Amino acid sequence: MILARVTGNLVSTMKHKSLHAKKMLIVEPVDLNLKANDEPFMAIDSVSAGVGDLVLINDEGSGARMVLDDPDAPIRAVIVAIVDDIQLK
Repeated sequence: MILARVTGNLVSTMKHKSLHAKKMLIVEPVDLNLKANDEPFMAIDSVSAGVGDLVLINDEGSGARMVLDDPDAPIRAVIVAIVDDIQLK
């Protein structure tokens, strides 16, 4: 799982049939201090996230396809949660 911030939307006029009607977002991984710590990438939205949201991403192909219930989808990363709060002890 990856903690990330949604930084933008991705729009494509031509895409794989498995991605039809799926919302694609640009996400930037962050550390627990919410500082960017890796390169941005695309993730499919399954929780109605939006720009600025802190999200949890499943970045593993077969798990992502299971979340979307599409075993043939060319998907690697899917947003599975919007993070409301982080508490460290």
